[in-house]
Amino acid sequence: MDFLVEPTDSLNGEVFIPGDKSISHRAIMCASLASGTSTLKGFLESEDCLATLKAFQEMGIESFKKGENLEIAGKGLYGLKKPSSKLNLGNSGTAMRLMSGVLVGQSFGSKLTGDSSLLKRPMNRIIEPLSEMGFYIKSVKQGTPPLEISKTTKVNSIDYKMPINSAQVKSCLMFAALYANDPSVIYEKVESRDHTEKMFKQFGVKVETTSSNLGNKIVVHPPRNIKPSNIEICSDFSSASFFILSGLISPNSHIVLRNIGINKTRTGLLEALQEMGGDIRVNAISNNYEPTADIEVKTSNLKAINLNQDLIPNLIDELPLLFVAASLAKGKTTINGIEELKHKESNRLDSMSKSLKEFGVDFIVKNEGIDIFGLDQSTTKSANKSAPFKEAKINSFGDHRIAMASVIASLRAQGTCRIIDCKNISTSFPNFLGICKKLGMKIRSV
Repeated sequence: MDFLVEPTDSLNGEVFIPGDKSISHRAIMCASLASGTSTLKGFLESEDCLATLKAFQEMGIESFKKGENLEIAGKGLYGLKKPSSKLNLGNSGTAMRLMSGVLVGQSFGSKLTGDSSLLKRPMNRIIEPLSEMGFYIKSVKQGTPPLEISKTTKVNSIDYKMPINSAQVKSCLMFAALYANDPSVIYEKVESRDHTEKMFKQFGVKVETTSSNLGNKIVVHPPRNIKPSNIEICSDFSSASFFILSGLISPNSHIVLRNIGINKTRTGLLEALQEMGGDIRVNAISNNYEPTADIEVKTSNLKAINLNQDLIPNLIDELPLLFVAASLAKGKTTINGIEELKHKESNRLDSMSKSLKEFGVDFIVKNEGIDIFGLDQSTTKSANKSAPFKEAKINSFGDHRIAMASVIASLRAQGTCRIIDCKNISTSFPNFLGICKKLGMKIRSV
């Protein structure tokens, strides 16, 4: 499935974004390990999250839809049963890594697999520390899925300094720590998204987070059991980001996004866009365990920045959008420290560079970064300020975030753009097309 996108004069409206994907994954896992029934409100029914839910159903977990809520009857920390076949997690790296932390502690062996994209994702980053704890987990290939997990009889706690900043690796180890003999300690140089820490506390797991000379320190105390909880899942900031940028770069635009999760470990893009001169207002802030707010954006003239590398862990999923923003900003934007971008659903540094080239943007790719020259200084010398991007055909490489970022960029093109292979958008944002149309975008699938 491809998308055809025509340039748009203005975008206006008020929209609600579906539930947060990262929180939905974690809520399923914690609810399944709880001793009793939990209720999830706002669960995201995307392909990724449904793959996680199906995997737990195959291990004996029952779930029920009640109106807009999802009820999950947890079986306890050790109550899962051996699945009859491999657990297929589709396109979801989050599910693969976090579920590994759950499954290593079970009384049975299991195998995890996924689609062709997931089978290329690096897994040694979880295999090595899990093995250090005494768990038996191995890659069938050289460091990539499928993964094979065997029953373990003795598990040690871990004192681990993470070599890379990754919320998925951290969360995997936090789930594994539930099955250790003593409290486990994890250090990360820069604080990454902390949904697992917050979720554990909601389910009664003792977690301590402090600052130390080694960075952010997380201590997980293994519980005897996990209590059920009622979880309200806020709207996904990563999904909202596409419309935040669309409102900034489209002429005469004014967009309001309701009840968006504004966890401080997720909103690095907001900080970057505000530094670039984006007219963004955060209103009606809540004090829930995951804070939310209404985000209001208006058309803005953006300027280039040197991105603070400390923000990278908190906007890693939004970097394709930041590339688009930089392409429309005045001056040269420098983005360094993004090696991790190469290990997503596609090599996003390579994928987005190819998209920018098709749009007529000048850039210099470095080993772990990129310099992007806003089109006002581009050697292409685009004379059309209202539509600076060339009409283009963009290959998304089957990567949902590359596809959606390219849709947003197409709003400022000189003619109709074709975004190739958009089917995987449903992995994270099944209603993306509908919200685009509601705001006034001229977009259709072919």
